Formats: sequence, C-alpha cells, structure tokens
Amino acid sequence: MKSLFLLLAAGCLLLSGCAGYTLGAHKPAHLSHVTKLAVPTFENLTLEPRLASLVTNAVIKQLQNHGSYQIVAKSEAEAVLQGKVSNINRTQFRSDLNNVLRSSQIMANLTCLFTITDTASGKVLHTGNATADSYIILEANLQLSETQLLEDAAQRLANNLSDQVSEGW
Repeated sequence: MKSLFLLLAAGCLLLSGCAGYTLGAHKPAHLSHVTKLAVPTFENLTLEPRLASLVTNAVIKQLQNHGSYQIVAKSEAEAVLQGKVSNINRTQFRSDLNNVLRSSQIMANLTCLFTITDTASGKVLHTGNATADSYIILEANLQLSETQLLEDAAQRLANNLSDQVSEGW
C-alpha cells in the first residue's frame, strides 16, 4: 500500500511538470526588465470632470494588487505609464416597461489609450488601448447612479489595462 502511494505521488509530480503553467507574474518579454513604474495622472480628453483621476487611481490600485510592478515616483522609475481617457459613451441599456424613452438601466463604455516609455532612453516600450463596459440600474438619485457607473467602468478598464501590461493579454 505504501509503495502504491509513493508510485502515485511520483506520477503526479512527473505529470504536473508538463502542463506549461508557472507560478507568479509572467510579464511580456519587452517589459520583463521593468520593475519600477511611474503612473502620472492620465489626461482627460472627455468632458467628464474628475474622470482622469478616477481612472488613474484605479489603474495604480490594480497594478499594485497584481504585484508585477512597484509603483514609484517618476524620478525613481525605470518606465512611465502615461494614459489618455479618450472616450466615454453612455447608452440606454434597458428602458422602463411603460415608457421606452425612460431608461431603467444605462451602460457606459470607457476607452483609454496608453503608452509605457523607458525613462533612460525615452524609447516607447509598449502602446495599447483598454476599454471597459459597465451598466447600472438607475436609482432615484441619478447623480449617485452615474458616479457608481463611472467607478465600476474605471475599475474594469484598470483590470483590462493591468492584464495587458502585466500578463501580456
């Protein structure tokens, strides 16, 4: 019985090595040398106030949670991630049953363009764009619903951006 257990354990160890998975962060090859990243406040090309700081904070938090990069000041960074919140579209997701012109849920699509630049050489290491969709059920307080919608969209966008620069997809 003991030899059968050892044989099964050895078999599991041998077979687990061929799965191709690795533990920990696996950054894209062109960003593998970057460990310290600066993230200045994104540029806001929309008419939505405070959207750039909302997206920037969400991106920083997501990158810190992922752990692939240490977020530092620009003077200490090996590379700088600069972004532009380029577009936000709001559309009706669902309408009221009795009045199709009245929205019961709205959807927001948020788009951000970004580049990662090497601080020593000034060479652009990575360019990309991240998008996110979010929807929310409208409450009586429309301003609060809108704020929650934008926060959720920013969080989803940050997750998308972080996946691109930390995992390569």
